Amino acid sequence: MQSTETHKVKGDPTSFGMPVDSGVDIERSVEKAETKNGRLEPFQSEAEKQNAFIMDFPDGGARAWSVAAGAAGVLFCTFGYINSFGVYQEYYQTHQLSHRTPSDISWIGSLQVFFLFSGSAVGGPLFDRFGGKTIWPAALLYVFCVMMTSLCKEYYQFMLAQGILGGIATGMTMAPGMTAVGQYFNKKRGAAMGISVAGSSVGGVIFPIALAKMFANPKLGFGWSVRIIGFIMLAVLGISCTTLRARLPPRKKSFFLPAAFKELPYITLLVSAFLMMLGVFIPIFYLPSYAVQYGMSTELASYLISILNGASFFGRVIPGILADKVGRLNMLCAVGVSTGILVFCWQSITSSASIIVFAAIYGFCSGAIVSLVTLCLAMVPKNPQNIGTYMGMGMFVTAFAALIGPPINGALVEQYHSYDQVADFSGVVVLVGGLFVLVIKVVEGGILKRV
Repeated sequence: MQSTETHKVKGDPTSFGMPVDSGVDIERSVEKAETKNGRLEPFQSEAEKQNAFIMDFPDGGARAWSVAAGAAGVLFCTFGYINSFGVYQEYYQTHQLSHRTPSDISWIGSLQVFFLFSGSAVGGPLFDRFGGKTIWPAALLYVFCVMMTSLCKEYYQFMLAQGILGGIATGMTMAPGMTAVGQYFNKKRGAAMGISVAGSSVGGVIFPIALAKMFANPKLGFGWSVRIIGFIMLAVLGISCTTLRARLPPRKKSFFLPAAFKELPYITLLVSAFLMMLGVFIPIFYLPSYAVQYGMSTELASYLISILNGASFFGRVIPGILADKVGRLNMLCAVGVSTGILVFCWQSITSSASIIVFAAIYGFCSGAIVSLVTLCLAMVPKNPQNIGTYMGMGMFVTAFAALIGPPINGALVEQYHSYDQVADFSGVVVLVGGLFVLVIKVVEGGILKRV
């Protein structure tokens, strides 16, 4: 049963944010609907109900945390695997691609990271429009690419299977996981995304150790070592993909949102992220080779990536939790500046013990950057239904930084036969990127504001 009552409302102080003359009588028709207990309550249109549902984040509960756990499994197999490329770089330089320069080989990893981020420009909007079912084809394609890598022998084959197609599949698999977490969490989004991205740290610990051990086993060799990794991914992704479901109804508007690039906070955040991503992956790619050059055994050097990724687990969880309390941009600025300073110190660290300590500290700081950039991208859109698209487009922009960074530094190593220039270049761009976050804070309302 429905009834309609008419009320006279005097002096409604605002109307769509604009002041109204308090002396004017406003006649308002208020519809009421009878509830189960017989009381009359204001009637809500379907649009109002849907908007209320969109903005009502669970911020916890079994369903929400299972999505975060599923995203962690996806990040374990995608970003965690890519973080192990330092082991591949060292292996290729002494085996299948020994006739190629380090810069040539690093292009495989660079393309993989590039397409990881640029593939998100498709994976994110697809999730916004079609939900969790979009992750299954991408995940199966990704496992297929890993299996094909195990059969590669020539440079172009590695470039296609591991670098290009593998990178695209990785991005289209990873983006839905991160987007789903953003739909379920708001106040605790930093903690939830930190936990999810920490899955990549676990993968970054396990995959390098497993690959190094299996590569050294003559009974397995390269082919079966990589295939075993592929079967592990198949199992983990099979479980993870079943938990990733969209909370929100599909977004039926345009696939991309070009208007986002007219928003000053979004543009300034992309500039900051681009600069930091230009330099943050360099030690991850070159630290094992650097350590071997200064006398560390090849076996011990292969563990450096695992040490770095192990420390990044805490770097992705702890700053994410703190970001919910002290401000997400504040935390991104702090870790960006800290990481830039740390990269400058890299060139003065030459003993095996100090390199191991550097790997741990750098893992913590750099891991926080990756986690916080995605977190800040997710907080820009006013409508949560656009989170995947904003994140995907933002990752596409930062993809170009990940593409050109390692080859630039590989060329510096080849020309100067030293890592000093690499540390200088990477340190400058990461430090400037961290400081550029202050520009975003000014745009958002002030340096001291908790944003």
